[in-house]
Amino acid sequence: MTPTATYRLQLQPDFPFAAAEAAVPRLASLGVSHLHLSPVLESVPGSTHGYDVVDHARVREELGGEEGLRRLARTARAAGLGLVLDIVPNHMAAAPRHNRQLWEVLREGPRSPYAKWFDIDWEAGGGRVLLPVLAGPLGGELARLRVDRRRGVLTYGEEHAFPLRAGTDDLALPELLEAQWYRLGWWRLARTELNYRRFFTISELIGVRVEDEEVFAATHAKVLELVRDGVVDGLRVDHPDGLADPETYLRRLRTATEGRWTVVEKILAATEPLPSGWEVAGTTGYDALRRIDGLFVDPAGHREILRHYREFTAAPADRGGQWEATARRAAHTVAGHELAAEVAHLTRAAARLCARDPALRDHAPWALRLALHELLVRVPVYRPYPGDAPSVLTPELADRARAAFTVPEEAAAVDAVRALLLEEGDEPGGDVGSSGGGGFHRVSEPSGVHGVGEGGGSRGAGDGPERRAFRARFAQTSSALRAKSLEDTAFYRYVPLLSTNEVGGDPGRPAVAPDEFHAYCARIARDWPDTGTVLSTHDTKRSADVRARIAVLSECPERWSALLERLAPTPSPDPQLAWTAWQTAVGLGGGVTRQRLDDALLKAARESGLHTSWTEQDPAYERALADFVAEGPAGPPVDRIEAFCRSLDPATRANVLGAALVHLTMPGVPDVYQGTESAYLALVDPDNRRPVDFPPTPVAEVPDPRAEGADEKARLSIAALRLRRDLPEAFGTSSTYAPLYATGPASAHCLAFCRSGEVVTAVTRLSLRLTQSGGWGPTELPLPEGSWADVLDPGREFTGAVALGDLLAERPVALLRRIPRADTPTRG
Repeated sequence: MTPTATYRLQLQPDFPFAAAEAAVPRLASLGVSHLHLSPVLESVPGSTHGYDVVDHARVREELGGEEGLRRLARTARAAGLGLVLDIVPNHMAAAPRHNRQLWEVLREGPRSPYAKWFDIDWEAGGGRVLLPVLAGPLGGELARLRVDRRRGVLTYGEEHAFPLRAGTDDLALPELLEAQWYRLGWWRLARTELNYRRFFTISELIGVRVEDEEVFAATHAKVLELVRDGVVDGLRVDHPDGLADPETYLRRLRTATEGRWTVVEKILAATEPLPSGWEVAGTTGYDALRRIDGLFVDPAGHREILRHYREFTAAPADRGGQWEATARRAAHTVAGHELAAEVAHLTRAAARLCARDPALRDHAPWALRLALHELLVRVPVYRPYPGDAPSVLTPELADRARAAFTVPEEAAAVDAVRALLLEEGDEPGGDVGSSGGGGFHRVSEPSGVHGVGEGGGSRGAGDGPERRAFRARFAQTSSALRAKSLEDTAFYRYVPLLSTNEVGGDPGRPAVAPDEFHAYCARIARDWPDTGTVLSTHDTKRSADVRARIAVLSECPERWSALLERLAPTPSPDPQLAWTAWQTAVGLGGGVTRQRLDDALLKAARESGLHTSWTEQDPAYERALADFVAEGPAGPPVDRIEAFCRSLDPATRANVLGAALVHLTMPGVPDVYQGTESAYLALVDPDNRRPVDFPPTPVAEVPDPRAEGADEKARLSIAALRLRRDLPEAFGTSSTYAPLYATGPASAHCLAFCRSGEVVTAVTRLSLRLTQSGGWGPTELPLPEGSWADVLDPGREFTGAVALGDLLAERPVALLRRIPRADTPTRG
């Protein structure tokens, strides 16, 4: 059953299954069809997110255990709700004392039956796996190590415990440490010496090889049992780009779930389609988020803000002054620093493969490493998939990679690496994903992608398992590099308009024209009608309402500049940070606690890595940052911020309501993040993962906007969600999408569309500019044939071409439902 709308709950010990169960009456009354649960399998004790799984066979006890989950499912089912579950196939917590499979591998080494669970390069580690857990070099940490010879356990401090290899428990500590299948090391060594695959740059999360059928079966048995028992109706797959073979994995998962609705957390570059061979309903919706947000960014105003930003910050082009240069520098930094161990792994693999092929032999390891680095930083998509290499690693891209070499003959290493990455029979040309749109396109099942075997050779001379493994690891590293360099680095360095720096976003081209949005929706309705859509998630850097406030600045760059001039005397550690801080304060409407702002700005400063970072912290800079927050955005100037925000309230209202209504009525299945059906101002995690206190009573009817303390966004959200519930054919798999175009002088300020001839959405975009130009005037919106009732204002009806000044007189958005004719059966 495809959901009509899902509601995301962020489970944690402070919000367990019982709390979710208590909220069911309230959530069911909103109009959603399914609750979307964050990961529920056993994870590290105290985890507030659940993505650090330690036991795939058990439902997390801290949340209420399996009985608590099944009880939640029964309560939800009785209220008409199903459950969608977030699953984590790519990684587990690298916490041996909690992760039984990893414990056994560390105890028994590569011969353990669980060794194939993890991507461990035993040869690179000299037959041992590096565990980068020590606070400092080993010599200074020996006193904190304890051997429990009776239990056969080695402990480090209060947190860490490791198994002892059989027959080593009677050795003295130095010899004992050398005799293990693991090597305890300083945490800083992970950057260059780590020999297991991890999630991005997080050494605490070890990659899992679900491409192995036995590993897939073991890690999915409990989830599939919950699906078979009717506890779970659909799945969200976390980070499929981390898998060796996402297409085969998703085909296997679809077979095992008998086709349950499944979406993937796949981030797509601006012009990148979802691979057509993936047997899923679509993505989790970051591609939709970028298009919705872009509707409310004024391109001309954004250019003016960018000009003032460059003057205010004096940022060098590659350190925040220019988007492409900033993204490129960040990619080089991450590839050479945070992901150095991953590039080293690829270098060793490339050297082995080249050594076997006379046509590719005699490239120095340093040259292969540089070639890999230069190719990786230029990959234009998050990850190349089988068949994509010719259109991703083009001859032109290779030419630019070769330019990094000073000796032309040594630049031939680029051609050698590119030859290894091209599949047999590949020829340059074509577009990424050119095989088309949606549907389940089946291809022949590839053989394994892990392990060392015969093969290699130049393109066309063989395609053995080691070469396939090399291509898979290159692709996995590419996705990690793009995510870390863009979303976790460049997005914190290039900050002219913070609302555009969102997961899957394009800060260099943030504005989206209505025709571009309509083309995207038409494609989604045709190819991926059941894909997910989102505005806020547990991973968004700012909630939708915060972004909506900040986006208004693109319509009034001169007012933003004048505000900054009045605020500039407040001393700050650096102008880029000050710009980020003041925009963040505007996004929160001025109302923010110092601690929340402290946390968000410290994270921004460390992620950017310009003055301080997570691994090389500058205490003096961070103290100056805290002092600035106290004196500035969370201090006396807050009155000016609040007054400025009040002056923009009408435009903020238009953006908030417009984005919400577009999200809830466009093609796809909308996911409502906890609390965001109402006004919701939150910053990056953990701020946006705080438990929500849900009222225990259901919403009996759509709230009256005239009631004291009424939440206009909640009223709109509930009305749209209930309309989706009541008219599933108008929004579901077989529904249609038709753009509607206003006529008249202000037509560019209206975005409108019709769903299946039954529902019309009309929203105001760039409303501040509209007001400055004199309002709607004679602008009209021609409605489809028939009579239309205003869902938000019962009693109002429209036919034909309606003046937008009348349609949008009370609010900046309109939601209309066709009035059935007396001789036409009512739908829904």
